[in-house]
Amino acid sequence: MLKRLFDLTICILLLAIISIPFLLICLAVKLTSKGPIFYISKRIGKDNHIFLMPKFRSMRIDTPQVATHLLAKPESFLTPIGNFLRKSSLDELPQILSVLSGEMSLVGPRPALFNQDDLVSLRTERGVHRLSPGITGWAQINGRDELPIPVKVQFDEYYLKNRSFLLDLKILLLTGYKVFKKEGITH
Repeated sequence: MLKRLFDLTICILLLAIISIPFLLICLAVKLTSKGPIFYISKRIGKDNHIFLMPKFRSMRIDTPQVATHLLAKPESFLTPIGNFLRKSSLDELPQILSVLSGEMSLVGPRPALFNQDDLVSLRTERGVHRLSPGITGWAQINGRDELPIPVKVQFDEYYLKNRSFLLDLKILLLTGYKVFKKEGITH
């Protein structure tokens, strides 16, 4: 209950602060590439429930629906501003809407793609599927895109067993630091 109240409070404050940059990014995405402003992907949420998660579209509309690391040349699918959106993590901003709707939290394991059966299976085996997915999480501040799936799940399980308000605050602060330094981002 406290976590949900914290999520709502922070998201409402963030929306007030970022509303103009949010609109400018919408305009930039629309002006630099064909297709919708948002990329809506099927993700695995709490209790392995599928939900639709928005991101600013950073890749062309003909990009295959697989995890970026599985593409042969992911950079060839980026839109003109896609690399900037990803490196700055600005493509993640629309996920605030998923937090407001209750499908996500600010902190939790990153939601798996609907077709990442290996990740979903390991998380279910370890009980991590019972958590609401987060915009950021313990695995993100400990390696993000660079982590192999079994290691990512170990970090997710650590969060499951040690979650607290203070750990969430630590993760949020470290996320800000890592995003500012652009650590752990491959594409």
